[in-house]
This record gives sequence, structure tokens and C-alpha cells, in this order.
Amino acid sequence: MCSRRSSKRWSASFPAIASPTDLKAVLEAERAGLPFLVWRDGDDAQRIQPLPDDRLTIGRTPEADISLTWDQEVSRTHALLERVGDRWTLLDDGLSSNGSFVNGARVTGRHRLADGDRMCFGNTVITYREPVAAGFDETVRRADQPAFVSLTDTQRRILIALCRPVNESAFASPATNRQIADEVFLSVDAVKAHLRVLFDRFEIRDLPQNEKRAKLAATALLTGVLTVRDF
Repeated sequence: MCSRRSSKRWSASFPAIASPTDLKAVLEAERAGLPFLVWRDGDDAQRIQPLPDDRLTIGRTPEADISLTWDQEVSRTHALLERVGDRWTLLDDGLSSNGSFVNGARVTGRHRLADGDRMCFGNTVITYREPVAAGFDETVRRADQPAFVSLTDTQRRILIALCRPVNESAFASPATNRQIADEVFLSVDAVKAHLRVLFDRFEIRDLPQNEKRAKLAATALLTGVLTVRDF
């Protein structure tokens, strides 16, 4: 079951390599500029759900708007997502047996959601995404939000350069070290050193070498560490 401890390895909720189709679907949902949810179902397939105008239910019954039938840790009627004013909230009023969590903290009552929040219901992680519409300023992200990794300006520029080809086409590969170096005006050795730090920050250091770059790019884009506004 999701817990505060499991939130420390938030990257583990994503596959070793997200497929180009998955990345394309998330990027298209971001470009629509409307709030949406993204998660993986019982068959490990990615699901994306645009949010309606008012509310939706989450539970194990087929009648729930977000039906998590495969997850035995989820209650039949588990929680409610409800729009209050111009913001979405998660409401768990005690109906669920195992509770609901946001970024590892158990929710009691109503919790206002922010872009990138990771909601846990049983063993299922659902990420809330709220792309910023053109013409509106993005609210500063909370410094203590586990779904985001603290990055220096140079690390962020390197991550953007790495992800740029994937952002432009979900079927592209992440940028090479040389391409990154040319974009951020650093040596290739310096880029390699910064990437090693990023692999550590995103807890993917133990993956096979040929998977790390794709995993890093996929995680940064799928979790909202980078958004279309960064490109």
C-alpha cells in the first residue's frame, strides 16, 4: 500500500522506459492546457483522464469514474476529486479502509491539488497534472513537494536539452552528450558529470547504462518536472 516511505522512491511508479506512444499522449494532454490524470492500470497500460467540470469518483467498483478494479487495497467507494472554484481537490472523508495519500502524506478531509501531485489509492499511483494555460503565470511550486527534484540552473538547462528532441517528437531519442554540450555551452565531460548527478537525484543510477537517458527524459516529462513551458 502507498505510504510516506514509498513516496521516497517516487520514480519507481514509472516503467524503466516509457514508450513513445505514452510520451506522445502525455505531451498532447499537456498542450491541451486542461487538468488531467495519468496512471498505469492493472495491465501496466498508461491511462489518461481529462478532468470534467465538477467532480469524479475513485473506487474499485466498475461504476466509479476512475475504476481501479484490479487493486484489492482500494475500497469500493474510496475518494472523490472535486473542483472548488478554479482548483481541484482530493476529498477522503473516511469511507476508504486504507486511506488516500498525496506525496506520501495521508489525506484527512479535503486536500488542494497542485501540478505533479502523486495521489496513492491502495497500490495505485495517479498523478495530477495541471498544465498552465497561455497568458497565465505559473504558481511557484512548493519546495517540499516530493514529486519534484531540486535542480540547479545548470542541471535544469541540461535536463531541458536532454528532453528537447522528445518534447518535439515523442518518437525521437533524448539528445546526445554532444548535442547537450553544444546547447548549454559546456564540455562533453562536464555534461557527463552533471548527468551522473541527475541519475542520482532521480534514483535511476542502478538502471542499465543504455536505459538511463530514456528513463530520465521520460520521468522528467511524465511527472511534470519539465513542462511545455520549459521549451
